Amino acid sequence: MNTRDWPIRAKLTALVVGPVTGLLALWIFATTLTFGPALDLLAARTLLYDLGRPGESVVAELQRERRLSVVQLAGDTALPALAEQRTRTDQAVAELRRRVDGEKLRDAADDLLDTRLDQLVSALDALPAGRGFIDSRKVDRAGAVGLYSGMIGSAFQAFSGMATLPDAELNREALALTALGRSRELLGQADALLAGAVTAGRYAEGEHEQLVRTIENQRFLAENAVADLPPAERAEYQRLTEGEGFVRLRALQDTLVRARDLPAGLDVRAWETSYAAVSQGLRDFELRGADTLAERSVPMAVRILVRLAAAGVLGLLAIVACVLVALRVGRSLDRRLTGVRTAALEMAEHRLPDVVARLRRGEEVDVAREAPELDHGGDEIGQVGRAFNEVRRTAVQAAVDEVTLRRGLNEVFLNIARRSQGLVHRQLALLDRLERRTEDPDELAGLFQVDHLATRLRRHAEDLVILAGAAPGRGWRNPVAAVDVVRGAISEVESYDRVDVGEVQPAGVLGRAVGDVIHLLAELIENATVFSPPGTRVDVTGRSVPGGYTIEITDRGLGMSPPALAEANRKLSRAPEFDPTDSARLGHFVVARLAARHGVRVELRPAAPGGTTAVVLVPSDLVTDEPALGPATPDGAAGPDDRRMAKVTRLATVPRTRAARPGRDRPESAVLPLPAGRTSSVETPADGEGLPRRVRRRGPVARPRPVAVDNAAHRTPEEARRAMSALQAGTARGRRDGARRAAEPSPPEPPAAPDHRTATERDA
Repeated sequence: MNTRDWPIRAKLTALVVGPVTGLLALWIFATTLTFGPALDLLAARTLLYDLGRPGESVVAELQRERRLSVVQLAGDTALPALAEQRTRTDQAVAELRRRVDGEKLRDAADDLLDTRLDQLVSALDALPAGRGFIDSRKVDRAGAVGLYSGMIGSAFQAFSGMATLPDAELNREALALTALGRSRELLGQADALLAGAVTAGRYAEGEHEQLVRTIENQRFLAENAVADLPPAERAEYQRLTEGEGFVRLRALQDTLVRARDLPAGLDVRAWETSYAAVSQGLRDFELRGADTLAERSVPMAVRILVRLAAAGVLGLLAIVACVLVALRVGRSLDRRLTGVRTAALEMAEHRLPDVVARLRRGEEVDVAREAPELDHGGDEIGQVGRAFNEVRRTAVQAAVDEVTLRRGLNEVFLNIARRSQGLVHRQLALLDRLERRTEDPDELAGLFQVDHLATRLRRHAEDLVILAGAAPGRGWRNPVAAVDVVRGAISEVESYDRVDVGEVQPAGVLGRAVGDVIHLLAELIENATVFSPPGTRVDVTGRSVPGGYTIEITDRGLGMSPPALAEANRKLSRAPEFDPTDSARLGHFVVARLAARHGVRVELRPAAPGGTTAVVLVPSDLVTDEPALGPATPDGAAGPDDRRMAKVTRLATVPRTRAARPGRDRPESAVLPLPAGRTSSVETPADGEGLPRRVRRRGPVARPRPVAVDNAAHRTPEEARRAMSALQAGTARGRRDGARRAAEPSPPEPPAAPDHRTATERDA
């Protein structure tokens, strides 16, 4: 039985219940052992008067009937005295049966006495049949003696069963009285044998030997029985045996023992007189001894009961005292241990988390107040309490130190991130100026690539800002089209040329959320490109749904197992605290932080036939109508938001080193013709789907370049028609914008504000 997980109250109860139960059982056992003998002593009087006296009467009547039955069998005629004796015997047997069948005697008798009473009743049931055999002379004198002697022997066995008193002296005296009764029964058997022989005038075969054995057994039993009597009873018996009747009967017995045949000069009258006197004297002596025994047992039983009551009360009081002391001590231990446990749980589950939360909110914490001293006494429990006090103070101080360290670490992250952001913004501004002045297409392409690397570097700096708990500084004042938001996210991914933009339904995203949504989508798109084979494509689609706008990013990788998918969705569903030990999924941490900031829901789902789909639900309060195309300023010039978005989405126009795919290709932006000898990048509306995007063009006087033969991919007529239509529309718009800008130069783009928000590492 494992008791490790038992409550302390149950363990203390088990410690108390075991000894108390044992003590109570011992008290009950001792009480029963003492109470039983007392009841036996009280039952001795009941046994004497309900069994001893009626049984002795039955024995006396059977002895008389036996003598008369033997005399009748020795003679030739029926004896009228035998019939009268049988009547007296039946009356005595009926009285004994009534007492035996009564509940009083049965309740006082034990199992042994119950069995012997049943045997006695069964033996008496054979009396009518034996009388019939005697009357029909089917038995001889020895058979008749054996018949009655068997019934009388059953009675003496019942008397012996009464001699089970708890007191050794009383029990020995009871057995001695029973033995005297048996010796008197043997004397009666000898009288019956002699009466039959006298009536017949001779001994039957074997009767003399039986008479001799009976006399010798009678003397032996009497001598042994008298030796166990108390001195007073033994002296009284000695005086009885010295009487005239005993002396004459002993002399006649000696004569019968010495003579082989029946003596001719035997004084039968003297035998009968002496036998009657001796038998009556022995019977009276036995009855007086039984009465004395019963009277002596009652005071002894009372004394035992008094001692039992005193011992029982004292034992019960001791048990009650033990229980009370055990309960008091157990309750005290339970209360004190429960206090220590409650303090520990309260510290672990409430106080320490509250201290950490307050520290993270920037509040000041008093260690002495948050971990007060608790007094649990001076014993071992008190020592444990004092040790726990030290543990509590150490834990609170450790929490303060840890939060202070994390706060300092966040400040370091934020400082490094802000410095990096400032440098990146200056680098982007410098690149923008270089791109505007550069005319060589190859150099312009290289500057575009460096610009792309700087854009990704800016996103990584923003990750540090997000890790530090701050918010990035990028933002737009006006709504931005959803397709431009998607393109802006793609432009911040290394493998942007593997991303296909599918159907993106018209919609706009409020300017205050554009930067964070672009960052969020960029993290998810980069995960899709990193965790899918290099030759596969990543699809991005967008559509309006009830409650907002959904953007789905699907890769064709190996996918994620259901447990990993569930764990990732759990992290994405809330904004967790940054854990430096969990650096394998920093992208998920950044996405969760950005999504929680604007109420965006992000969920990962299995894709068919393989891969993973990231579903981004932008809430309806961040979604608006798609902004109109064209200049956002009254004078027709492009606004700062338009120019920034044009920079963000510029990589959408970089040629891709792959063949066109049906239904996936987007028309290229229109290219403006410039004066001979110049090559420049311009901002033009890209096929009517978003803000202007910068493209590059080579002037006719540029230095010669080796001509590369492009083998155009096979296109369907419908695709060619769409491409040409888009080219025409773009050319017309480019000419209009070029003429306007030639007449009135556009103002320079203001430098971007420093970025002051957190970011994270890439998902490995």
